[in-house]
Formats: sequence, structure tokens, C-alpha cells
Amino acid sequence: MKKVGILYHPFIEAASGVAREVADFLHAHGVASWVSSAWEVEKASSLLNGTEMLLTTGGDGTILRAAQVAYPSGIPVAGINLGKLGFMTELSTGEVKEKLPALLDGRGWIDERAMLEVGLLQPGQTSPGIYHALNDLVIAHGTIARMINVAATIDGELLTTYRADGVIVATATGSTAYSLASGGPILHPQAKEFLLLPILPHLGSSYKLVLPSTTEVELRLCTTHEAAMSIDGHINIPLANNAMIKVKRSPEIIRFLRIHPRSFYSTLEQRLKGKQ
Repeated sequence: MKKVGILYHPFIEAASGVAREVADFLHAHGVASWVSSAWEVEKASSLLNGTEMLLTTGGDGTILRAAQVAYPSGIPVAGINLGKLGFMTELSTGEVKEKLPALLDGRGWIDERAMLEVGLLQPGQTSPGIYHALNDLVIAHGTIARMINVAATIDGELLTTYRADGVIVATATGSTAYSLASGGPILHPQAKEFLLLPILPHLGSSYKLVLPSTTEVELRLCTTHEAAMSIDGHINIPLANNAMIKVKRSPEIIRFLRIHPRSFYSTLEQRLKGKQ
């Protein structure tokens, strides 16, 4: 590789320092690099020309923001973990000097992850806004802690109207995040299926669904108070009453660059307990 981008978490004190150390390490190995906050997606995207890999310094939240930079061009991502769980990150800070040269030499493997395409049509709009999620889409009440009603239709057939704190649609990658905390199942990271589940439903449908990758879900919001849509926990949009959200598997994917052996099941329990 000749050029690498490094995205750091601006609110983890050590992250920018580690990013600079990695940039120096790359320079010593003859690899050009650039450094940007992962929170500045537009700036980072403008620096992509010629970039062959994105490194992140932070945790899974940093990866989620890097995904918005990476997916349009298919550039692979490798994370250096400074967070807690590190489900998506690949390297610890102590492994960088040992493992990074192998990634630069092409000795890693590609881990492809499915994404969701989310189309949001607010009342009065003529065309939807389109978003892509690596982890999940969450529709939930706003600052007022009152339940919302969300009518869920699957492939054109009405499933139910959830009366709940919210609704989650999650990818396999997102199945170990908010979805898991809400009682959802864990999917293998390479699974193409996705999940639909309510958040704290009241006297109604509480079951969780695993949906085929070909499914299209339509969610219509009915509320008299504040509600919002969150994409991967950092793209947050207020929703109006009768907002329509259509969700399906995205044509886009995220490509993670890995160096460790495939070991999802053997490390699952350790990661869920916050151990590395």
C-alpha cells in the first residue's frame, strides 16, 4: 500500500496521539498518510483520493463514522481499539507495530459486512432522503418519554402497529449493539439477514424477527410529540408525524481488513464481557 488514511476519535484523549504515532510509523515504512477526526466525514472524504486503507483509532463508534467515509468507494477499514468492546476493531495498540506491516503487504483477509439502505420521506417531501447504516436504524421518542406508534409493513403486508419506546432495524453487525441490549438475537457477522424488534413494547407485539435479506420493511410513524430517527447512533434526524421510513438491504457493503484468524464464536463471550 502507498497511502493510508487515519481517522481518530476526537473525544478520546489518547486517540489523536496514537493516530500521529501510526502516521510516523507508516512514514518510516515508506507509506504516505493523512489524519482526520472521524467526526469530520466531509473533510475525510475529500482526502480519499489514492487512499488504499482507512485505519481508525478509537472504538466501535469510530468505526461507524469511518464507515460513512469508506462505503462509497469500497476502501477497506481496520480499527485500532482504544474503546471497550471492540467488536469491529482489529488491532490493540500493542499490536500495531507487529501486525500493521502484514496488512500493508496484503497478507490480511477481507471481512465483508452487509448494510441497510434507509429511505426517509417526511410529510411534504416529494423524494426520500437516502442513508446507509452499518449497525442499525432506530426510531424512538424524543426528549418527552412517551411511547410512539409505528406501523410496520413487511413486503407490502401489514405486520403490526408497535406501541413502544421505539423500533430497531439492525444488521448482523448491529446485532451485538443496541439490538442485543433490547433483547434481540445475535447473528453471525457475515449473515445477510437483518432484525426487526420493538423497544419496550406496551401490551402488544414483543417478538423479534429475523428477516431475509430480500425483505423490504416499511415503518410509518404516528405520534403527537417529539420523535427521531438515528442511523448508527450518530446521524440523528427529527421525525414528523406520518413520516415514512423504508428499509432494505443496501447495495453497499463495508469491507474490513483483518489479520487475525476468523474467531467470532471463540471470542464472543469475552467481548460481551468487555475483555480483549
